[in-house]
Amino acid sequence: MNIYDHTLSGLAGVLKDEPAFRAKQIYKWLFAGTAVEEMTNIPKALREKLKANYYTDLPRIYTKLVSKIDGTVKYLFLMEDGAGIESVVMPYKHGLTICVSTQVGCRMGCSFCASTVDGLLRNLTAGEIAGQVLAAQKDLGKPIRHIVMMGSGEPLDNFDNVMTFLENAMHEEGMGISARHITLSTCGLIDGIRRLEEKHLKINLAISLHAPTDALRRRIMPVAKSTTVEALTESCVDYFRSSGRRITFEYALIRDVNDRKEHAMLLAKLLKKDAEFHVNLIPVNSIREKAYQKSERHAVAEFAEILKKAGIEATVRRKMGADINAACGQLRKTVLDETKGNSK
Repeated sequence: MNIYDHTLSGLAGVLKDEPAFRAKQIYKWLFAGTAVEEMTNIPKALREKLKANYYTDLPRIYTKLVSKIDGTVKYLFLMEDGAGIESVVMPYKHGLTICVSTQVGCRMGCSFCASTVDGLLRNLTAGEIAGQVLAAQKDLGKPIRHIVMMGSGEPLDNFDNVMTFLENAMHEEGMGISARHITLSTCGLIDGIRRLEEKHLKINLAISLHAPTDALRRRIMPVAKSTTVEALTESCVDYFRSSGRRITFEYALIRDVNDRKEHAMLLAKLLKKDAEFHVNLIPVNSIREKAYQKSERHAVAEFAEILKKAGIEATVRRKMGADINAACGQLRKTVLDETKGNSK
């Protein structure tokens, strides 16, 4: 078991034969990114016991790319079993934000996404998700205080591990990151959104919408076959009312597929709800396996203007790390393809 999979209460249960304060000491060390052997106020015998019974290493950096344009850093981390996952650290005025993965691959099948090309291999554990933050922070030598779960995988398809990770991320003795600085991105698993609402965590919620109608969304996103855009937006209204947190809708603009004037008008109509919504327009990334192309610049600007005139707040996402292919799944896919090619 990965030692970072434990919550504070879980660690206390494991260390029930130790002094009561010992679990908190170790927990604080762990989520400060300190190696077990470097925990100077923990008895050597206990450190050796932890090393013998747990996997205690942070993910290993296999590849690291640094953008010469904006300083974005992209990592390909190797897990204990050799699985490769991606994380991206983006520098903003407010500090560093990390985009973490929650699964190895993805089974949602979104047709514009590189992460889903080879399907889902497995879920990441809570400790493996946390390990991405801690390993990047240790490598960069700077604190990371903002987390977005927008990397490979569907967070609500790995619900229990993600909830444990969030507990450790927000715990004052853990990473101590505010719920206001954490965003979970989902392709719209309504049952998962309802379960998340019941947790009362008040983290930010981002929805991968990408189409204003059921027919078009089901063409782009197979997961949409199990629901409707109306039901999805209503679940978001409920989450907003419960949490008070503005909902962001991610909308990947694909040339001649979902980027026309009529799509923008339909989207504005769909989002005319009694809630605080924001639309993040994302010119789609090109990937070798898909024929989709990025929308023309004028089409993006026109789409955003239609939404704004309808009273819907909309922004166009600034592409980070363009020179290092920083989008989800691209680095892992490239390395896997090269590895397969070299083995032939």
